[in-house]
Amino acid sequence: MRRILLGSQLRRLRESRGITREAAGYSIRASESKISRMELGRVSFKARDVEDLLTLYGVTDEAERASLLGLAKEANVAGWWHSFGDVLPGWFQTYIGLEGAASLIRIYEVQFVHGLLQTEAYAHAVVERGMPDAPAAEIDRRVALRLERQKALVSERAPHFHAVLDEAALRRPYGDRSVMQGQLRHLIEVSEQPNITLQIMPFSFGGHAGESGSFTMLRFPESDLSDIVYLEQLTSALYLDKSEEVALYERVMKRLQEDSPGPDESRDLLRGLLQLT
Repeated sequence: MRRILLGSQLRRLRESRGITREAAGYSIRASESKISRMELGRVSFKARDVEDLLTLYGVTDEAERASLLGLAKEANVAGWWHSFGDVLPGWFQTYIGLEGAASLIRIYEVQFVHGLLQTEAYAHAVVERGMPDAPAAEIDRRVALRLERQKALVSERAPHFHAVLDEAALRRPYGDRSVMQGQLRHLIEVSEQPNITLQIMPFSFGGHAGESGSFTMLRFPESDLSDIVYLEQLTSALYLDKSEEVALYERVMKRLQEDSPGPDESRDLLRGLLQLT
């Protein structure tokens, strides 16, 4: 997130001065494509390069320079999730960094309970089902990573988390009866947290706006950063930030929220499912 933020600010400064990427690259002994990658936040930043670019862009105010150079330093610090590199695909590391920086996380999930809302037992069952040949130690590490991510929801800077779960995600059993009961109780409990809004899209509604499947939307406190739509695939992920694409998912999310029962009614649905489990 810090790389993306710094890159967007450097791009804004370059464009405001009418300087081409080629000229910017020449000033730091790099190619035009390197400047493009820097502005997209896809590479790390050298302090010397940032200093030279700020000079080229005419940034002389010491406070502004110090702020951007400090951001460059922070952007190069490895996040906590890097210690899970043995079980964490590179494409998912990007998402965890963005998730941890978001001020608003909105999700629609149809296959299973979202990872940020899973109990340890349920998460273990999900990972074990998805990786039946994995050794027990690897499964435990993946579950530990998932539980570590959940700490963000109870931190001092906790984001608002708005989840719409399809009833299918709650009907499909993972683990035994006690695991599912524990998961349903957990959902009822966490839905009472002030920063968490949980809605259930019931089967009784019929067809709905989430026909394309699960997705996540991230919003950040920094105005320079656009919303991002995250679409997870089997071996990779898509990160959408074009305004027209984000707007389409925004409309779908709004319809899902409007068509699903509210938080209180959704808790009643969860209690009813708990009695049936």
